[in-house]
Amino acid sequence: MEATPNHTQTVAGWAARDSSGKVTPFVFKRRENGVDDVTIKVLYCGMCHTDLHHVRNDWGITMYPVVPGHEITGVITKVGSNVANFKVGDRVGVGCLAASCLECEHCKQSEENYCAQVQFTYNGIFWDGSITYGGYSEMLVADKRFVVRVPDDLPLDVAAPLLCGGITVFSPMKQLNMLEFGKRLGVVGLGGLGHIAVKFGKAFGLHVTVISTSPSKEKEAKERLGADNFIVSTDPEAMRAGSRTLDYIIDTVSAKHSLGPILELLKVKGKLAFVGAPDEPVELPSFPLIFGKRVVSGSLIGGMKETQEMMDLCAKHNITCDIELIKPDYINQALNRLAKNDVRYRFVIDFTA
Repeated sequence: MEATPNHTQTVAGWAARDSSGKVTPFVFKRRENGVDDVTIKVLYCGMCHTDLHHVRNDWGITMYPVVPGHEITGVITKVGSNVANFKVGDRVGVGCLAASCLECEHCKQSEENYCAQVQFTYNGIFWDGSITYGGYSEMLVADKRFVVRVPDDLPLDVAAPLLCGGITVFSPMKQLNMLEFGKRLGVVGLGGLGHIAVKFGKAFGLHVTVISTSPSKEKEAKERLGADNFIVSTDPEAMRAGSRTLDYIIDTVSAKHSLGPILELLKVKGKLAFVGAPDEPVELPSFPLIFGKRVVSGSLIGGMKETQEMMDLCAKHNITCDIELIKPDYINQALNRLAKNDVRYRFVIDFTA
């Protein structure tokens, strides 16, 4: 145990108190900086769909009051005596993970995100028994093992959403060998996750097709993000024309939908990675799997080693998120707009003032 709930400091932040989802100013306690901790002045925090689900208790797991936020960038203001890899003034980020057992096979392979005892940056239970509070706040205390360095070439505001949105698509793309030069990638959904997947695909030399229900997004997908092709998923003729043309698909959609028509776009032995989190089960017909020997898999963010690798690659390839920067007093309006997918493509809260 590195700190106890009795050694605390007062912090100002923003929290939801009930399932109405309204976020209001909130003064709460964080642990003091322990020997393995770093204290971070929060400068920016991305707003993820997961934040929306938690503040409204859509998944029935919220512990109120909840301080959301797991796409955090800032500057270290204090380090513990056991911390050697970070120093005061370093530019760092914290994503979804706050703690894990550190001893299981997944932790030893730096897949802490799959540890059976994993705890998250907010709405989790830290090692000392305290409830974790996220990045909608002025500062954060984080264990050194769950902090990444933000390269100097990455601006902190547009880098923040990489810590959830970025790693959520990068991890399966890497694990399933989707980043092979010249392969054909399909990206379902052009939102906070999808637009980053397109950028990764183009940076690694893939032919990228965006699959969307919104014809209005075609121009943006091609001209702004560099997609090579665009398929309207509600157009049967366009879907038939795209049959068996893709090596890989990453599905980022967070609404209920059928995977059947999407799977038909894959070549034989093609692979689909599912990273969206709909409130209801998706439809998965068996025939497209059987007749195409196709594979469907899921993926949850990434481990710490992989997250640092992604941040470094983003700096090398100049991959950043397209954001709308807001002040804390706009959080509720942003949450309402997020529920309507009315953002291109990620809200980021600016705490620098």
